[in-house]
Amino acid sequence: MVARVNTVAFQGIEVLGIDVQVQMSGGIVAFTVVGLPDKAVGESRERVRASLHALGLALPAKRITVNLAPADVLKEGSHFDLPIALALLTVMGVLPDVEMARYVALGELALDGALSPVAGVLPAAIDALARDRGLICPEPCGGEAAWAGPGLDVLAPPTLLALINHFKGSQVLTPPRPRVQEAEALAPDLRDVKGNETAKRALEVAAAGSHNLLMIGPPGSGKSMLAARLPGLLPPLDPAEALEVSMIHSVGGLLEGGKLLRQRPYRAPHQSASLPALVGGGSRAKPGEISLAHQGVLFLDELPEFPRPLLEALRQPLETGKAVVSRANHHVTYPARVQLVAAMNPCRCGHLDDAALACARAPKCAGDYQSKISGPLFDRIDLHIDVPAVSPADLSLPPPAEGSAEVAARVAVARAIQAERYAALAPAGRAPLRTNAEVDGELLERVAGPDAAGRALLTEAAERLKLSARGYHRVMRVARTLADLDGVDGVRRRHIAEGLSYRRIAPGR
Repeated sequence: MVARVNTVAFQGIEVLGIDVQVQMSGGIVAFTVVGLPDKAVGESRERVRASLHALGLALPAKRITVNLAPADVLKEGSHFDLPIALALLTVMGVLPDVEMARYVALGELALDGALSPVAGVLPAAIDALARDRGLICPEPCGGEAAWAGPGLDVLAPPTLLALINHFKGSQVLTPPRPRVQEAEALAPDLRDVKGNETAKRALEVAAAGSHNLLMIGPPGSGKSMLAARLPGLLPPLDPAEALEVSMIHSVGGLLEGGKLLRQRPYRAPHQSASLPALVGGGSRAKPGEISLAHQGVLFLDELPEFPRPLLEALRQPLETGKAVVSRANHHVTYPARVQLVAAMNPCRCGHLDDAALACARAPKCAGDYQSKISGPLFDRIDLHIDVPAVSPADLSLPPPAEGSAEVAARVAVARAIQAERYAALAPAGRAPLRTNAEVDGELLERVAGPDAAGRALLTEAAERLKLSARGYHRVMRVARTLADLDGVDGVRRRHIAEGLSYRRIAPGR
């Protein structure tokens, strides 16, 4: 007899159906797992054996073969424990094979038979619903699986024994309820920032259009402080975005308690981060920081201190909104539509504009330090602003009258205008764009083409500033966002002028 249980494997956030087949036959007593398992899957034999022993069950003295089909797909992760155990229980006659065929199972087994949480439950649940099947997962992941839809039959037992009792009819498992992560109670407020009104304006523009932002200024001028307050200006994730972002975090094993994300992610990796940690990869091709920040903010503090190859690896994801991890046997693509916010000092000592504090190598050290950022990467940043040091007079002023709530309200209005515009212009069958930062090609000219005076100014400035075609178009995107903040349909000369004020000659050039 051969018992079969459905489970899944992951390639990025893509779900591949896996058929777990278990056969018991005569011959030398053995327990073999085949089908290209990795180390964690191979070790599941001992976890399954110990879990069954905790239930008072012993494996028959037969030759047991577990096949994970299709055999040419690499099987990674500990979530294969539960389907292997269920297939064994089915072939032993403990569980009904008809019932098992209706479910997709994934979960890690502890030695006492308890079920431990695993990564990837949310995409597995969505795939199970599409295939008209139920889902069996550990209890801590039940709230995550419940978000797939009301039509999904979810069983989230705390232990293997509870699942067996459910199928035997001696215990009923309560369907899990969807859970959402609570908003941070004490989010940093923009009212805490004194002075630097130009930087605050640029932060509002960046939030309204999801534009990339670079802040250059001496130490202590408030660059990191401003970046930390950007998430408080952004609107919460809509349901489609929340599901997409949560799927990435689910595959990465970062959904706390199976709670769906509603706040936009904010990731701030350290300069010591490796290339796989930032872009994605590793032995299991997990999502990197740029994918975990999808539909949110990726903050890189002290930008020139990051290794040059690591910064260059950001160029393609920033342009396409996707991070591609290539391996010898497969390619994994993760969404990576992020808003890059970077901060840096003007030179290594940070005091280029202060003769009393600057080092002896100024101003030559500024060119050497800033040239660590390549021109192509610099060109992909929409807004470049100088953040000067805050004077003692500014620090003694009372808190500003306008805080994050007031700015966030204007940002929400501008975002709503963009969503309505691009929903009306989206081709049939394609998801609409969300923000001005994503617009390109003919559509950009259509929605952001300036008036005659604005076109003349943009053309003249492009020649004098030696703007690339990418820089030219990014000025148009920023101008479109400025027009949305003003609540006007067309892009005027003043919007082009302000958009150009946020462009500067590449550092060190």
